[in-house]
Amino acid sequence: MINDNPVHELFGMPHSLYTGIARSYLRTQGIAYRELGTRHPSFASEILPVTRRSIIPVLRTIDGEIIQDSLDIIDHFEVLGVPYSAYPQGPLQRILAIVLQYYGCQSMLRHAMHYRWSFLDQQEAFIRHAFASALGAELAEDVMQRMQSYLPGLGVTPETAPLIEASYHDLLQLLNAHLAQHPYLLGGRPSIADYGLIGPLYAHLGRDPVPAGIMKTTAPWVYRWVERMLAPGLDVVEFADYGTDFIADDAIPDTLAPLLAHVAADIFPELTDKLAFMDAWVAEKQPADGQPVGAKPHQRHIGQVQTQFRGLPIQAGVEPYLLYLLQRAGDVLHRLPPVEQERVHAALEGYGLLAAVPAPRDYRVGRAGQLEVWQTVS
Repeated sequence: MINDNPVHELFGMPHSLYTGIARSYLRTQGIAYRELGTRHPSFASEILPVTRRSIIPVLRTIDGEIIQDSLDIIDHFEVLGVPYSAYPQGPLQRILAIVLQYYGCQSMLRHAMHYRWSFLDQQEAFIRHAFASALGAELAEDVMQRMQSYLPGLGVTPETAPLIEASYHDLLQLLNAHLAQHPYLLGGRPSIADYGLIGPLYAHLGRDPVPAGIMKTTAPWVYRWVERMLAPGLDVVEFADYGTDFIADDAIPDTLAPLLAHVAADIFPELTDKLAFMDAWVAEKQPADGQPVGAKPHQRHIGQVQTQFRGLPIQAGVEPYLLYLLQRAGDVLHRLPPVEQERVHAALEGYGLLAAVPAPRDYRVGRAGQLEVWQTVS
């Protein structure tokens, strides 16, 4: 159906992590849009029949095309051309940007959900207002209960809570030091890394009272970056002479190295355990090419894996979507000429993130019909 409005329509919620990613991209790129909630009549009548699951964000373009998934929304506009492409041309920068995107929109779900739900007694009025205003009071109660039930599957337990909180505090300090010298993670414009991190660092950690208070009082440069990522265009008044390019010559600034070490400590061995679980699952089940990853449209997990977070045992759900994200980093690395591949390989190894770049497999995860699907590699 053709959109009768002169701008794109973004269906989402103000406090949604993934809506925040798409919203940030549209704003920083100067793309005109209006945001609608899931209670808007057209969401049920025109969006759900296409997506087949109640999931956000969803973009309906001026031409009526419906795109679900924040990454797919970004890539749609990247193909059309935008003022500030989110993908660095340098292979090392591009790979690290994808890994940081994964960290933000997948690994940091643990931090985001812990701070939203484990501190509910200190911020319940704010959280309840967010859900009730978006969904209605009755549905909000059901959704809030369901969200809290996800915590164990994200590795959020009384035992891991102190480690999650320490990780958040450390992350803020490392980001604060970097953003005091650079407006964005890789230079003068936001990359896919910035868009990955803004999801949790705005919707939950930069908006909910408890974690936002920590950010404001201990990491003002991070909070300023959050403001920057939500502003129209490039809001870089503190860096007026910095320029709008990525850092030259595929270089990684020294201030980013400690952050990359922090990411490695947070994501391993969980990521490698999840990839191994997925490999074993595919080998056993032999899914057909194009088969959705879940038996039903709303199912995105294929099982649970026993792993560790910061040395403590946890149980975590395995979403093939993680491979959809990270296989793009593998594509970059494995298509490089040998000498360049050796340079990038050595750098990734030095940062402790080589294992975050998946090796070629006999399967991939794609997207078709607004769902994640298995793809056979011949």
